[in-house]
Amino acid sequence: MKDIGQNIISHKIRYDLEIIADLIKPNSKVLDIGCGDGELLQFLKKNKNIDARGLEISQAKVSKALMGGLSVIQGNAENDLNSYPNQSFDYTVLSQTLQATHNPKMVLEEMLRISKFAIVSLPNFAHIKNRLHLLLKGAMPINKTIPFEWYETPNIHFCSIWDFEKLCNQLNFKIEKKFFLTAKKQLLMPFSKFFLANLFAEYGIFLITKKEFSPTLQEEFAFSKSSNLAFKTASRALANSIEIE
Repeated sequence: MKDIGQNIISHKIRYDLEIIADLIKPNSKVLDIGCGDGELLQFLKKNKNIDARGLEISQAKVSKALMGGLSVIQGNAENDLNSYPNQSFDYTVLSQTLQATHNPKMVLEEMLRISKFAIVSLPNFAHIKNRLHLLLKGAMPINKTIPFEWYETPNIHFCSIWDFEKLCNQLNFKIEKKFFLTAKKQLLMPFSKFFLANLFAEYGIFLITKKEFSPTLQEEFAFSKSSNLAFKTASRALANSIEIE
């Protein structure tokens, strides 16, 4: 079997969404945050029999999704995820939206509070075209990845693939799978290594989950030290009681 994303592009839905769809197991419960008109949810519902839910800020897009028979409500990630109970979903999806949130860290934490897995895709602002544009022209780049003037962009936090992976590590999240894309295709294996991906990928897609709790070496050391102290204290108390008798 080929790796996910290597040869699945059939253009039934948007290229990157098709890769995201392939990460989701059939019969799952999914919340698509910033779902637009429900393109991904409609595909998943039809092809994978998922319980499809959506959250979208645009009322016009919500109406279109509802007309398509989807369960979508108006809202946004920063204000409304806290209304969902813990582990309400198998997957939450945030596609090319994280950089437009005011508090990306909180959004990621909420996603993995209400679901076991989170799928996040984001543009890579460290792409070589952007670097060269800044170097040679001294101005913010405008291209397919960043199609706005600096003064009207919805992007609040400019993030690279490297930045996102560092944040996941800080939050103690495990990256289960990751894919690096250009506008038209997935990067070939030699270019998907970390340093080269941060240079040549225009987008990243990440499947993340919380790491299982395991004590750090420092915690193990502290526990061992406190246990030894407790043992010595108990031994002294027992010896003293014997002497008294």
